[in-house]
Amino acid sequence: MEDLIKKLKLELIEALNLEEVTPEDIDNQAPLFSDEGLGLDSIDALEITLILERNYGIRIENPNQGKEIFYSIQTLADYITTHQK
Repeated sequence: MEDLIKKLKLELIEALNLEEVTPEDIDNQAPLFSDEGLGLDSIDALEITLILERNYGIRIENPNQGKEIFYSIQTLADYITTHQK
């Protein structure tokens, strides 16, 4: 799980062009979409969706689940672990 979390952090940093952020800066439990976390927005959510589809073969069937799935690095990793093909 730790390897997946580190990989996810690197993928987010690259895909979202978070040039000033290192994997160590991202708290596994911190909200991704609030000011106390990374402060991501809806465009970033689309990028994360693409990462899940391209890199993990996961398509989110119910868009209403996105808020729960994308809450933090930990919730993303948990979702990938249980849904990866």
